[in-house]
Amino acid sequence: MKKTLLGTTALVTAGLIAGPALASDPLTVTVGGSVTAGFYVIDSDNLAAGPFAGTSFNDTAVKLVARNIDINAEGTLDNGMVAGVLATLSLGDDWNTNFNNNDATFRELFAYLEGGFGRFEIGGTDGAAFKMHYTSPWFVPGNGVDSPNILNGLASVPLATTFAPAARHSTFSLMAADANKVTYFTPRFAGFQLGLSFTPETTYNGPNPNGIGLNPNNSSIEEVVEIALNYAGSFGGVDVGVDGFYTTGDAPAGFNADPEELGFGLNLGFGGFTLGGAWYQSEDLGRLGVSFPVPGAFGVEEEVWTAGLSYATGPWTVGIAYLQDEISAPGFAPGTSKVKTWQAGGGYNLGSGVDVGLDLQMTDGDATGIFGPGFEHESKSAGLVLSVAF
Repeated sequence: MKKTLLGTTALVTAGLIAGPALASDPLTVTVGGSVTAGFYVIDSDNLAAGPFAGTSFNDTAVKLVARNIDINAEGTLDNGMVAGVLATLSLGDDWNTNFNNNDATFRELFAYLEGGFGRFEIGGTDGAAFKMHYTSPWFVPGNGVDSPNILNGLASVPLATTFAPAARHSTFSLMAADANKVTYFTPRFAGFQLGLSFTPETTYNGPNPNGIGLNPNNSSIEEVVEIALNYAGSFGGVDVGVDGFYTTGDAPAGFNADPEELGFGLNLGFGGFTLGGAWYQSEDLGRLGVSFPVPGAFGVEEEVWTAGLSYATGPWTVGIAYLQDEISAPGFAPGTSKVKTWQAGGGYNLGSGVDVGLDLQMTDGDATGIFGPGFEHESKSAGLVLSVAF
């Protein structure tokens, strides 16, 4: 998952209402993208609950992820405003998924307008809470412990019942994800910037379904509002980045739920070191991937936190990070689920956007009640990663 932190908006003389002036030249079109591939040796135990408990999985695997093509058209208008369109294509993995997934689909597609007033975005893209968030550092090329592209363990423990919500592996706001929305970012003032997003509804109305919600059957979370504030500055040689966000929406009719997300993040940079972490909490929010919707009556609560430290010198980057996800359903079918993941490793930049690295992961999970009574899982892996950005 690519993370974007909005920087200082250029303070140019421009108004919200423009006349008929057109750009003196056509918008400039650039094409780029990224591909991350890894070869892993994996050792996992106890992959499932029930009759499959105790089974082992020892194998090698090739992971091909972050297969994105970014097409950006941008130009400066005669009145000083910057206008553009960004389209991100996610490439299919050919025969490896259902033998026919060889198409490219738009993961994001949105237009934007930027000037002294700030920045407007409209279309299918992540909202302000996502784009302004700080978290634990990524030090393995193309991969990290928070919102990983590659995770060689169970993202959540096997469910004892189809009514149990699946866990997440991210401190980012995903309630509205890439659904069509409108977002406004203020200019950065004294290091501070405010972001606001509004998503009318989160069904398949954008370039890609967001994969999170309360009910997949032709209804979804509606009127999602995101409020985010971050700060970027330096104090005595220490670079500081901090943010906080709140997201809320309306549940579909008939659900006793009030879905909410709350999160904070912090990065400190000094002498090549980056120390970062984040905390996230949600209520009445379940991730799709189960056979039935997750009613708010379960009172589902989820908490995720992460921390990590990286060091960069010249072309080298090394680090270690940890993430823990805990989800509880205190309603009429109570249970808890906990997934813990360690990552260590690093990378070396060969130049021209080409990085190689070593990725070491260790994941374990356990569950009680509705999530799988007495279930425990452990997975360890080591991989060589090649990431190419162009």
